[in-house]
Order: sequence, then C-alpha cells, then structure tokens
Amino acid sequence: MNPGAPPLVFDRHRTALVVIDLQRDFCSAGGYAHQAGLDIGRLQRVVQQAQALLAAARSAGITIVHTREGHLPDLSDCPPAKLARSIAAGAPIGSHGPLGRLLVRGEQGHDFVPELRPRSNEHVIDKPGYGAFHRTTLEALLNAVGVRQLIVCGVTTEVCVHSTLREAVDRGLDCVTVGDATAASQPDLQAPALAMIGVEGGIFGRVCSTAEVVDALHALAAETSTP
Repeated sequence: MNPGAPPLVFDRHRTALVVIDLQRDFCSAGGYAHQAGLDIGRLQRVVQQAQALLAAARSAGITIVHTREGHLPDLSDCPPAKLARSIAAGAPIGSHGPLGRLLVRGEQGHDFVPELRPRSNEHVIDKPGYGAFHRTTLEALLNAVGVRQLIVCGVTTEVCVHSTLREAVDRGLDCVTVGDATAASQPDLQAPALAMIGVEGGIFGRVCSTAEVVDALHALAAETSTP
C-alpha cells in the first residue's frame, strides 16, 4: 500500500497493537451501529483481518490493547452533545435494544465480538469518547511499558480510528494504520479517511495492509525465537 516505502520493522518492546472498538455494539445485529442504520456488514468484515493481526501480534509478543466505547449506566460520562447526536442518529445512547442498553458498559452490546476476546495478559481500555486517550489510562499504560509505536485497526475509520490516531501522533507516537483492517461507517468515507493519513509525508503515520503487518510481525517472532 506504500510503493517505495521502507519495509516495516517492529521492535517487540516498543510496539503495541491497538484494536479499536470491535465490540457487538458496532459489529452485531441489534447493537448501536445497527440501530443507527449503519451497514454492519462492512464493519463485521474487519473481524477476520483483526484476527490475523491478533494472532501475529501474540506470536511476536508485543503489547496488545483492546478498546471499547461505552458509558457508565447513569450516563454521567456522556456529554449532552454526544447524547443529542445519538438521538439524531436514531440510536439514543442508553436506550434499550436487543443487546441491552446501547453503548452502556456491562451490557451485552458493549462486549467484544466473540472472535476477538482479549486474553488475560492483554489490556482493555474502556473509553467514553471517540479517541482512546480521552479520559482513559492508555497514555500511562503505553509509557509504563515503553511503547512508542502503534499498529492501529478497528472501527470506524473516520471516527474512533482517526480520533485515536490523531491523539497518538500529538503524543509523539509513531503509527501504522492497517487500512484493510479498518472500516468506515459509509463506503465513500473509507478511501478519503485513509488518504488523509499519508498527506504531508505521512502526517498521521503510515497506512499498510494486513498482509504487510502480519509479515513484519512474523519476522519479529522468528527473530525473537532464534537462540
């Protein structure tokens, strides 16, 4: 996806895979995205790519972070403007749906899709906003383990992926977005959202394919397993 770009090289101690919001509220029938009228088929297709990335990241031994967007049951951490936007979208945050209250922590819809459940040694960041750094412990976690590069995948490309990416770049992190392991809420938003990342010499990092990232992680795994 980057003709002429140098090959991907990851440092096991300084790299983290961040899997953004691959939860039932965005990828399953009856969840928030479905109630808002989005094409969840597009979002579901990311799951297979994320599975491949997770398997490779686990093999390489890098830090893995899963994020979930959702709010406290009393919605005290949901700004009125955000709640109003969800009402306008036809899926009021906190309202009842087939998977429980929409975008509320602890409900069935808030949980991860079954194929991407975190392991016990992986990190879960529950976030009330679009970006994974807003009102969370993510920055402190990354600093504590020495991570300086992020591999980013998940949904949606134009909202939570982009918000997290921009927050990360402002914190001095080097970012790789896995283009075919992200999905936008509407088909015509995907290409522009990815194109924005690479302007001005890669202002928000680099866009690569799942295959490129998996190959680089496999190389890292082979390197670290060599006596």
